[in-house]
Amino acid sequence: MSTTTHAIAAPGPGAPLEQTTIQRRDLRPDDVLIDIAYAGICHSDIHQARGEWGEAIFPMVPGHEIAGTVAAVGSAVTDYRVGDRVGVGCMVDSCGECEYCRADTEQFCVKGNVQTYNGVGFDGENTYGGYSKQVVVRDAFVCGIPDGIGLDVAAPLLCAGITTYSPLRQWGAGPGKKVAVVGLGGLGHMAVKLAAAMGAEVTVLSQSLKKQEDGKRLGATEYYATADETTFDVLRGRFDLILNTVSAQIPVDAYLGLLRVGGAMVNVGAPGEPLSYNAFSLIAGNKALAGSMIGGIAETQEMLNFCAEHGIGSDIETISAADVNTAYERVAASDVRYRFVIDTATIGA
Repeated sequence: MSTTTHAIAAPGPGAPLEQTTIQRRDLRPDDVLIDIAYAGICHSDIHQARGEWGEAIFPMVPGHEIAGTVAAVGSAVTDYRVGDRVGVGCMVDSCGECEYCRADTEQFCVKGNVQTYNGVGFDGENTYGGYSKQVVVRDAFVCGIPDGIGLDVAAPLLCAGITTYSPLRQWGAGPGKKVAVVGLGGLGHMAVKLAAAMGAEVTVLSQSLKKQEDGKRLGATEYYATADETTFDVLRGRFDLILNTVSAQIPVDAYLGLLRVGGAMVNVGAPGEPLSYNAFSLIAGNKALAGSMIGGIAETQEMLNFCAEHGIGSDIETISAADVNTAYERVAASDVRYRFVIDTATIGA
């Protein structure tokens, strides 16, 4: 049994997205049915819809930044009730039994977490994401959105928020720490807000100074252009942590030179080509070069609570279903400040 709902789908790799209908499964005992209010557009949606990350499942309904309200719950669900404000991020299931699932790090599930879209569930059914009117998700993969955050500005937190919050927490961003954020885009603008709220001194490193005013407004105390070669001399040995949010080639050794002894550079951006560096750039200063994925469900809930406490949401531009293809082009051209969010009331209208 299943229920029909309206959605926006990519019929094939690189094809324009179009409105359609899809089937959502009927509620199982541990399921939550969510009326989606807003769905954020992540750059990874574009990569996958265009078939740029390898084999993909089509038709594809992207979207893993989902915010809405509970419409119905299964018989075994106790944590959520009809009308609750909720969100869904990048995954909708995991084995629940491996060491990583038991440690609340389901993103590293040994059997592989089930992606919100472009994935296959343990029941063998394809998953479809948040560019739709409704979604059905296991209750263990639903997060509560506190009343202090609007659903529209909360939607991007389910990916961009947790992707930056997790490494900032892991690597100790806080009072007395100097943090540099590379890039001021969908991820970078959240990193600045979160690191500043954690009490760190934040510097933005961007190619130019054209977003300097925004960077200061978001919480950065300093802003430097990396196209200016003197930047790497002025800031040498300055930072405890560098969070690289860009999906492009960068001179890794030059950035490692900006770290203090024992500092770390953490990558959350995913460039298409491998990054290279000289091992002595790490060894000479006892530095670390790391990567970070999304957080688990417990950490995602922690992030949402933190954002509510500090009045943090994503900076968004709300669009209708008719504007999605244009939004894709604008994201690819870095022409958004800083996240597009689809008003799902316009899907099927």
